[in-house]
Amino acid sequence: MAPTAPVVIQGGMGVAVSSWQLAREVALTGQMGVISGTAMDAVLSRRLQDGDPGGHMRRALAAFPDADMAARVMDKYFIEGGREPGTPYKPIPKLTLTTNRAGQELGVVANFAEVWLAKEGHDGAVGINCLEKVQMATPTALLGAVLADVDYVLMGAGIPREIPRLLTEISAGRPGRITADVAGGSITRFIEVDPVDLLGDSLPTMRRPDFLAIVSIDLLANYLYRDPEIRPDGFVVEGPVAGGHSAPPRGKMQLDDAGEPIYGPRDDANLAKVAELGLPFWLAGAYGTPEKVEEALSLGATGVQVGTLFALSLDSGITHATREAMLQELREDRLEVRNDPRASPTGFPFKVASLEDTASQEEVYQARPRLCDLSYLRTPYEREDGEVGYRCPAEPVHMYLKKGGAEEATQGRKCLCNGLMANIGLGQERKDGYAETRLVTLGQDLTGARELITSYVQGWSAREAVGWLLSRVPAARLRTVQFA
Repeated sequence: MAPTAPVVIQGGMGVAVSSWQLAREVALTGQMGVISGTAMDAVLSRRLQDGDPGGHMRRALAAFPDADMAARVMDKYFIEGGREPGTPYKPIPKLTLTTNRAGQELGVVANFAEVWLAKEGHDGAVGINCLEKVQMATPTALLGAVLADVDYVLMGAGIPREIPRLLTEISAGRPGRITADVAGGSITRFIEVDPVDLLGDSLPTMRRPDFLAIVSIDLLANYLYRDPEIRPDGFVVEGPVAGGHSAPPRGKMQLDDAGEPIYGPRDDANLAKVAELGLPFWLAGAYGTPEKVEEALSLGATGVQVGTLFALSLDSGITHATREAMLQELREDRLEVRNDPRASPTGFPFKVASLEDTASQEEVYQARPRLCDLSYLRTPYEREDGEVGYRCPAEPVHMYLKKGGAEEATQGRKCLCNGLMANIGLGQERKDGYAETRLVTLGQDLTGARELITSYVQGWSAREAVGWLLSRVPAARLRTVQFA
């Protein structure tokens, strides 16, 4: 852990809402900027097909240690001047337990580029956020991030017990692997990455980043702490109102009158027990005001993780139109965020902002053709012949049932992959003229956002959000960024 650990961690919000631009702005304040490690292969390929406005992707690819690998990605996807409007984006290799080489290379290069741009020209702290539920992307994503000298890796949406060892192995240039979760699996299978096989003589010396496990309860923190093999370097303790995915309530799922999961005292982490472990920890979910930062520090936390304030900031990756729609609802005190127990194919509750012309509206959701082509949230299962198949409860129902899935699992499921890509202006445009619908996620605690909009009526920058959050923190706890 760095001598002066950040007080504020900017939340890792996919897909590319926590973009390299946002992460860099936060890192320049001396706090931790975090990029999303979800679907970066699709993001890079689509940015290149749109002509790489500003030349940022090409600048990052020029710094990639294996020039030939970077050139293969450029040759495949870059379109000078950008694709013609209405032209569908090219498909990219789908993730499997053994993703083909082109897919692995794209994943490594894409995550390298995002981290490299976030870290460019300074020594501020930059992290990458990945999801345990998106297992098939993890080894290549983290190799790309480590190649770019990422400082922290953060992971939740599951139990990330194998990530410390994976980081140790790939940082040393050795093959790294994690155990694959295969439904109905009769044998143990792995998802692997081999740095030497991919980069050969171009492989540089790498540094192992610190790993922060995102947990919801102290019992999970204690489980991960007990064994040195799976022990993280710290924790982010996330409450139920935090944005994106959250842990389901413990025990039998019960819904309130609005159809949202009911959380009780059993779902609250015992922070005293987390503190007793002796590792640094940050609090997330309803810690987005100066007063809550002060409270977190008084409870022994190193600081807080905040997402919503940064998602709404002028530096986030969401489109101007989507941001302005949310800010206008915030000005009018009409912005609502629902914890939808069905939306996510992962089965985890997922926060969805209620906005017009998005999949949060039932009629918009029903009008979308049901398909699964990006496939980040599909899960492997063992077929009767012993081979591995892949299915997603948001894919066409008849296909999911044919693959042995239960019809109940498909009800209310929404295509997060395509919806989140649309949020950042990279939604697919299909040959029949259909353009992908947005699906926006935020945290449910809007206290800080409501306060900030009164001071920054036209919106706030990431740096202004950081300054406001730290306004009650002693200067001695803050670090200064050094420039390269």
